[in-house]
Amino acid sequence: MSNTPERAIVSVTRSQPMHRDAIRDGRAAVMPGDWRKHDPFLSMMNDRFKRGAFGPHPHRGFETVTYVMSGRLRHEDNKGGGGELGPGDTQWMTAGRGVIHNEIPADDGFVHVLQLWLNLPAKDKLTPSRYQDLRGADMPVRREPGVEARVIAGRSGDVVGSAQSHSPVMMLDIRLEPGAEFIQDIPAGFNGFLYVIDGEGTFGATATQGGPDATLWMERKAEDSVVSITAATALHVVVLAGAPLNEPVAARGPFVMNTEVELDEAMNDYRAGGFGAPFSAP
Repeated sequence: MSNTPERAIVSVTRSQPMHRDAIRDGRAAVMPGDWRKHDPFLSMMNDRFKRGAFGPHPHRGFETVTYVMSGRLRHEDNKGGGGELGPGDTQWMTAGRGVIHNEIPADDGFVHVLQLWLNLPAKDKLTPSRYQDLRGADMPVRREPGVEARVIAGRSGDVVGSAQSHSPVMMLDIRLEPGAEFIQDIPAGFNGFLYVIDGEGTFGATATQGGPDATLWMERKAEDSVVSITAATALHVVVLAGAPLNEPVAARGPFVMNTEVELDEAMNDYRAGGFGAPFSAP
């Protein structure tokens, strides 16, 4: 390793059950509410669900990033958008000024996803809504011995992801063979974490151990740095890091703004039809 400082892991948590019934098992890998610690990330759910778990619902003021791990997911909205995602695909949805959308399995089986809520800067909270459907088969990949790192957003080595974001952010989906090592550059000032989907490994400057369902938060550094990953077994991990917005957060249900007044405006706008006409689930 060069003289670039390495980040240590400062906390390790396991996801917390949020919803559990016959059609949905939803666990929070990043709990909402600790806005300053997690900035710019609002929450991340590890969600497994069948048809009927969700109906059409509105969003304003942030982005949802949905990574499909298994199953097929159909999405639609009240503005004519829609499509279908399969394993390895990622949907980057900018809710912006407001959209009513729905996510349903394409068949009768379960769909398993990670869904991240990523905050929008105040200046972009009312930007037009949009989708970026990023296909796993087309994802830029960084390959090293025993390592395959799919770059969804940001950069890994010379490989650059195709997702467009409103603030600097990286999202990597990394698979390592047993014994493989990987070092990822983290830009100065970025805040972030690693989430272990499967396998065992050690992470960061002090070789912190992590296994399935562990969320490992990196220490913050003002200078460019790196984080290391060493696989004890076959390891599948997601790395997320981004530039903190350092702005106030006001959240209520499906709306994330900067003030309570803006939340009231969002609710009133939604009720008055400002998000567009509602629609019914199929």
